Amino acid sequence: MQAIELADYREAVTRLYLSTSGLAEFRARRDELFATHPQSPIPAAERAAFEGLRYFPPSEDAIVEVPLREEPGHLDIDTGGPDGVIRYDRVGVLGTPWGQVSLWWIAAYGGGLFLPLRDGTSARETYGGGRYLTDTVKGTFGRGVQLLGSGRVRLDLNYLYNPSCAYDSRWACPLAPPENRLEAEIRAGELAYAPTVPVR
Repeated sequence: MQAIELADYREAVTRLYLSTSGLAEFRARRDELFATHPQSPIPAAERAAFEGLRYFPPSEDAIVEVPLREEPGHLDIDTGGPDGVIRYDRVGVLGTPWGQVSLWWIAAYGGGLFLPLRDGTSARETYGGGRYLTDTVKGTFGRGVQLLGSGRVRLDLNYLYNPSCAYDSRWACPLAPPENRLEAEIRAGELAYAPTVPVR
């Protein structure tokens, strides 16, 4: 049953990311999914009091089109969980206004694009381990990272989100590698998770 619930959760995430809703509706629907789905990363004991995730205000400055420079390479990341060590192949390097970051391809069955990053807000306003802009294995298609062709990529950092381990230590997540750690502050996307304390 748990596997079926997880498949349903991933399908719901994919539908959300592929929907035509704007950012505000997207965030509201994501809150609803986190509050109600049995595979939500929010701990079950906190869901009844869950009032939604916290975000920076939407920012037009967080939406950029940038060049993608081909630069082969690979990286092995130990997830610290049952998935063990996962290999990532570098798709290329993105030259962003905040610094260079690598876009990765998960070299596992089916594969998928993966863009984790850590920035100057990490561990102060956002999750200390960094955030993701896309992990297409988990269904986060098209909003944060859009391939435009001709070596160009559209990034919308309003869609930066926390990995599951930011909400509950039962999850193990690959974090941003050193080349995706930026000194600049990216004041867009999801803030650090702050559980709601029920009133007794």
